[in-house]
Amino acid sequence: MTQVIANQRPNPQQVEKFWSDYREALVLERIERKKVTWHCRHIERYLRKTEGVKLRDHSVDDIAFYFVNYLKEPDVKQWQYWQCVEALRILFQKIVKSDWADSFPWSKWMEPHANFPDKIGVYSDGGESGIIADETWRPVIRKESFRDEVQGFRAREVFKNHFDKLRTEIRMKHYSIRTEQTYEEWVARFIVFNECKDPHLLCARNVQEYLSYLADVRRISASTQNQALCALVFFWKHVLGVELGEIGEFEFAKKGKRLPVVLSKNETDVFFEHIDGVNLLMAGLMYGAGLRVMECVRLRIKDIDFDHGQILVRNGKGDKDRITVLPGKYVEPLRQHIAKVKELFEKDQQAGIGDVYIWPSLERKYPNIGKEWGWQYVFPAADYSTDPRSGRVRRHHVNERAIQMHVKRAAKEAGLVKDVHCHVLRHSFATHLLEGGYDIRTVQELLGHADVSTTMIYTHVLNRPGLAVRSPADR
Repeated sequence: MTQVIANQRPNPQQVEKFWSDYREALVLERIERKKVTWHCRHIERYLRKTEGVKLRDHSVDDIAFYFVNYLKEPDVKQWQYWQCVEALRILFQKIVKSDWADSFPWSKWMEPHANFPDKIGVYSDGGESGIIADETWRPVIRKESFRDEVQGFRAREVFKNHFDKLRTEIRMKHYSIRTEQTYEEWVARFIVFNECKDPHLLCARNVQEYLSYLADVRRISASTQNQALCALVFFWKHVLGVELGEIGEFEFAKKGKRLPVVLSKNETDVFFEHIDGVNLLMAGLMYGAGLRVMECVRLRIKDIDFDHGQILVRNGKGDKDRITVLPGKYVEPLRQHIAKVKELFEKDQQAGIGDVYIWPSLERKYPNIGKEWGWQYVFPAADYSTDPRSGRVRRHHVNERAIQMHVKRAAKEAGLVKDVHCHVLRHSFATHLLEGGYDIRTVQELLGHADVSTTMIYTHVLNRPGLAVRSPADR
């Protein structure tokens, strides 16, 4: 049996109690029974890799390096990696109760591992590049490397008051939790870039250097660079309490003009032949109603109007509501799906967890509104989760990564060479409406664009900027 206590072989009673406590913690965390064994195997594997070190002595570096090493293993599946992160989170939060466990960015590590290569950085053992699978790990420090991710976590600890105030200010202004997470990430990276100096000692020149570095060295897109600037301006104004002032000249990332990827009608038909179940329903609504992926997963029961054949999109991009069409093709499948969701809702009610997230201001006015059937999500998650802000356990909507993954897979199985993702379905919705002769203002309203010039990009895809153009080669 793997050692749990360093420098001495644990007796059978200790080992049995350890695994008994861990399995009990898994049950309390609502881990499915069939997954309990796999969580235990992940812990056994981790303990073998770190044998000789007491669990209470493990640090954030130990966890982070283990994750990096795991990601580099051949043929590792995404679900296996997610399961590994979840298993270790429960171990250190519920069993070991390490001081750093509650603030460690577990959710950050739950991102698809395809997004990690540019963040991992370079690790070496005496000059040989690659990930080392033992205690000889030594990172080669470089700007914006994975090592900086670990240092960013430490920066949050050192300047905890600053980050607490940043979160408070963002929530007072009712920004989304994604904006909160993004701003926090950029501020942490900026502090790490400046070698963890006190932000009060930094000035506009440091911001200028960082933004130029992002454009010149990191080669980020113009929109990402602008996002970093907005985060730092907000931090200076609302956390440090001073205006950032004139930043001066810095190198902007070049922003090119890109046309959207659009599927032809034949390609759309082939695509939908390779997707089924709830994923077919979600993809069908994104294509048939022009929904963004987050608008789709956040749909509530009361937003579907079967009688009028329309969908009410709440809090869309720019915090705007709009009405779009409900595809008649999916009316009956959607009715059947909602009937199953209601059965799940009734079971949750009996278990005492039958409520969903409601905007805080509305929930204060109507405390029990989250338990009403009409406010439930059309596409609920398969299991419960903990709200990162309130800490309440409830059933949230399905993770958008699931439908994104299925859309990618369906496009690959359909043999489509285009880069197909969820937003391509929305692009195709707009383009096919214009091809069908609908007025561009109508399409603008259905998409929720504030300016018709945004919708005009689909006329370029059609190659009809006002008039149909016929190539002279076709005469």
